[in-house]
Amino acid sequence: MLMILNWNLPMILFFMGVFSFVSNRKHLLSMLLSLEYIVLSLFLLLFIYLNMINYENYFSMMFLVFKVCEGALGLSILVSMIRTHGNDYFQSFNILQC
Repeated sequence: MLMILNWNLPMILFFMGVFSFVSNRKHLLSMLLSLEYIVLSLFLLLFIYLNMINYENYFSMMFLVFKVCEGALGLSILVSMIRTHGNDYFQSFNILQC
């Protein structure tokens, strides 16, 4: 029973994050928070899997480093968008425009 709970909890968290990402597409900040939630649930799933096969946790630390870099990049895009457009509405931001 505990083994099923270990696999189902991160999967439920992942699908909740995907649902919030798909449903909240108005603001860039809410989309970034949903993406961070998805990556955090993937980290939990990876940590459980690596502990189950008795593998070292070096890969999970590298995953966290890339997660932090992704978060910093997302926040820099958010700050740049607010400075140029004045808001964080994702629909008003045209990606193809130079």
